[in-house]
Amino acid sequence: MSGEKLLKKILIWRLRHVSNRQFLIILSIITGIAAGTAAVIIKKSVGYIHHIVHDTIALSGFEWLYLIAPGVGVLLTVLFIKYVVRRPVRHGIPNVLYAISKNQGKMNRHNMISSVIASSFTVGFGGSVGLEGPTVSTGAAIGANLGKLLHLNYRQITLLLGCACAGAMSAIFKAPIAAIVFALEVIMLDLTLTSLVPLLLSSASAVVVSYLFLGQEVVYPFVVEHTYTLRELTFYVLLGLACGFVATYFTRMYKYIEHLFEKINNGWSRLAIGAFCLGILMIFFPHLFGEGYEVINGALNGELSYLHDVGIFSHLNESFVNFLIIMTLTIGVKVIATSVTFGSGGVGGIFAPTLFMGANTGVLFATIINKFGWIDLPVKNFALIGMAGLIAGVLHAPLTGLFLIADLSGGYTMFLPLMITATISFVVAKTFEKHSVYTHQLAQRKELLTHDKDQNIMTMMDVNKLIETDFAIISPDATLGDLVKVISKAHRNLFPVVDEEGILQGMVKMDDIRVIIFQPEQYDKIKVKDIMYMPEYFISPDDSMEDLVEIFRKSGRFNIAVINKGKYRGFISRANAFTAYRNQLKRFSSHY
Repeated sequence: MSGEKLLKKILIWRLRHVSNRQFLIILSIITGIAAGTAAVIIKKSVGYIHHIVHDTIALSGFEWLYLIAPGVGVLLTVLFIKYVVRRPVRHGIPNVLYAISKNQGKMNRHNMISSVIASSFTVGFGGSVGLEGPTVSTGAAIGANLGKLLHLNYRQITLLLGCACAGAMSAIFKAPIAAIVFALEVIMLDLTLTSLVPLLLSSASAVVVSYLFLGQEVVYPFVVEHTYTLRELTFYVLLGLACGFVATYFTRMYKYIEHLFEKINNGWSRLAIGAFCLGILMIFFPHLFGEGYEVINGALNGELSYLHDVGIFSHLNESFVNFLIIMTLTIGVKVIATSVTFGSGGVGGIFAPTLFMGANTGVLFATIINKFGWIDLPVKNFALIGMAGLIAGVLHAPLTGLFLIADLSGGYTMFLPLMITATISFVVAKTFEKHSVYTHQLAQRKELLTHDKDQNIMTMMDVNKLIETDFAIISPDATLGDLVKVISKAHRNLFPVVDEEGILQGMVKMDDIRVIIFQPEQYDKIKVKDIMYMPEYFISPDDSMEDLVEIFRKSGRFNIAVINKGKYRGFISRANAFTAYRNQLKRFSSHY
């Protein structure tokens, strides 16, 4: 029996014996296990490559090889994408958001494995990025393709995407609660009882897989030796402000470097420039090598030896001024290293770099306050809370930052400071940057889904699919008599005037010529170009549904001409657009 026939029989049996809700619960568990397995594979692969790189360099005795290792990793990533995958391997979470908003929840099958291999090369060789983005992308691709295989509808596929994302986050960070919050806040799923149960099951399934293969230890071990006093809460407010400004710097620097690399048309030039820049950065800041978990754990434990152990600053004494300079540069340069890794062709995520900057921001803030003797702040606690602050500010996801750090560290006793710092950081960052690093490109193209259902429906609609082409066209040099012949066979009352090159010259409206069409003596005297008019409003096929709605509102017209580079494409009618909107609303609001 062929695979297709077997699948068909399974689907028929399922429709007869298993309800949609029960089926989605089963699929959510399967998706969670698959996402957890993907996370384990990525983690193990990166660890294996990391050991090979370190052992090879140690045996060779050439420490300078650390300077070129990240560039080698990016080179292998580029070669793999260019000659093996032969398709772009986009950044993880923006890729998922795009699939939900503009691609009907569909993701390429190669994403189920390509992100695993590409990120393993990038991070394993020391690229200054994280693994959560590729893990989420891998999990989402598994969920999307599973939904496609089983002929699920858009709402069901979207739910599986969310389950896969939650599962991937749960497994990679061993943070099941934060993973669910992430799916609801960042992936922007609707919170309903129908969606919550599959998310819970997917997250739990994935974290069990992670526990089985990676152990139950938390990613960032942290012991709360001192909680907080009311007096200290003021400084957590100030930490939130500091994190908000650092998050704004992160977003703007990331976007700036991304824009610089986009200007370089040649991929090999981007690789060469990126590899060179990473090598230079590693000379001064070797602790930027890889994900940076050792640095983060060092900050959480109050062990800051990573600032002086190696690198060009190792000969400096551990004075406060030197600490201030090195720590500020470390925070500022981390986002540059991350952005260059991405810009040169690397694949990874920004969670780990964000946590890196957050922990160091907390240490720097508390150390400065303690130096001036205003109060004796627990530096470790501020390192922990700083991580939540940067996640909230960079991702524009305060709840994710709050629950992620609480989950990772077991620091629920610090919940109030976490809430204060994460919320204030988010407000500050949102004030200066409307969109996060994940969403700014989608927002620019008006492809971003939000929690506004009406906005989401318009985002998912395609202007191209609304174009009507059954309007009878007429040449500008045609006579009124020619026009009358066209009118006699047409079923529309609007006639686009188009020249030989397909350029729209104007329009003729039936109401405007109703009188003269009953004057046969005028048929040969009047030219179409003498009675046509040029409409004030047009729309392009590349414009968004929001643009179309705004044009309908401004113009008061019932039909809007569609022009592509001056050439006539057709019309979009208000009635057709409204019907399409209602159909999309019905589809979007349908039950799972």
